Amino acid sequence: MFVDHLSLLDFRTYASLDLALDRGLTVFVGPNGVGKTNVVEAIDWAANLSSHRVASDTPLIKTGSERAIVRIRVRRASQQTVLEFELNEGRANRVQINRAAAVRAREAVGILHTVVFSPEDLTLVKGDPGHRRKFLDDLATSMRPVLAAARSDYERALRQRNALLKSARYSRQNSESHQATLAVWNEQLARAGAAVMGARLQLLKALEPEVDRAYQQLTDGPKHVELRYECSSLDASSDTAALEHFSVEDLYELMLQAFERVARQEQERGITLVGPHRDDMVISLGDTPAKGYASHGETWSTALALRLGSWYVHVADDPNEGAAPVLILDDVFAELDARRRQKLAQLVQQAEQVLVTAAVDEDLPPALRENPHRVVRVSPGEVQVTDSPALGPAAATGQPTTGRMQAEQPMAGGAPVDQIPTNQGLGEQSGVAEAPHDRGEHG
Repeated sequence: MFVDHLSLLDFRTYASLDLALDRGLTVFVGPNGVGKTNVVEAIDWAANLSSHRVASDTPLIKTGSERAIVRIRVRRASQQTVLEFELNEGRANRVQINRAAAVRAREAVGILHTVVFSPEDLTLVKGDPGHRRKFLDDLATSMRPVLAAARSDYERALRQRNALLKSARYSRQNSESHQATLAVWNEQLARAGAAVMGARLQLLKALEPEVDRAYQQLTDGPKHVELRYECSSLDASSDTAALEHFSVEDLYELMLQAFERVARQEQERGITLVGPHRDDMVISLGDTPAKGYASHGETWSTALALRLGSWYVHVADDPNEGAAPVLILDDVFAELDARRRQKLAQLVQQAEQVLVTAAVDEDLPPALRENPHRVVRVSPGEVQVTDSPALGPAAATGQPTTGRMQAEQPMAGGAPVDQIPTNQGLGEQSGVAEAPHDRGEHG
């Protein structure tokens, strides 16, 4: 799949942007701070309804504006889909698909798939468990959008259960009424939590060999990557490997038993101590945990392998024409040594569409720079699209295209984006749910 058109209104630094894209490689070049990453962030947000840079949608809305609009046209084989998102300050986001009536936000998940490489990926190896949980959940949801409902149910039940535990702790009450209410939230949290854990475990089984494959391709080294699920609902004497054979119903019973086991500790601390929000994905290189032991180069290779492995899992899950995710490499090459740059560049060319941001042309490895690609030069107030010399006259589509970021006027709505009107929002339509845009830590 690939994105062939993007329109932005009051998104980040862009008052207005109208940009045509194409298959193959597109490189966004410009100094830091001019808005290169904002463009690819908008595309990734349209796929996942969340940013790889911030935890909430508020920073995505241009300062001084009440809303931002992202319109994107996705092509998959012979099909095309137009997505329109209105991000609102303090209100539910609004979503339209193919200009039909507004729909629940999660109905747009799964139409566009993206895999993003960014410097922030080091936190997948070095950072807190929350980063790895989000990595697993976002990948699982992009492949099985129905999981979004279970995640939302879990977040809601967790908030209510924590509030009840906190209230009981401060009031020092443990009445029958409190226990009855707690039992209700235990059941709801365990039901949603089992669905989330089940999806994570299923994904991890498919992901581990693909991440190891990617690591070998990037390093040619002797070490292998191992991924293990660390489950807070298991007691200390249980075998973690047994989780692989657990059904969703088994996981549900496991959580209920865990609530009973830690009931006193939860009452004393006023917080939920077990469940998917306390779990982790342990990454090992050989026999050694990657966190705290891997060198800087190994950490980078592992982080890249997690992302590349994600792309491989997507492709294996849906090998049909046009199903492969868009690959986005956001300011990654500048952080890598020459060997890793070249290897990564060779691997990502498998994708139908690759979007790269770079401060200077020299950041692009020869394996990419020497192949046909388009360059989007980004500067304050303007983006200019040109073909690389490698495209040659036959591949060129005419004169260089310029897309301007206009300060006051709406984006142009004519050809070739007549199907993507850009001078108005979605309007007041019903049936719209809030996008799950804040997935922070709990407990």
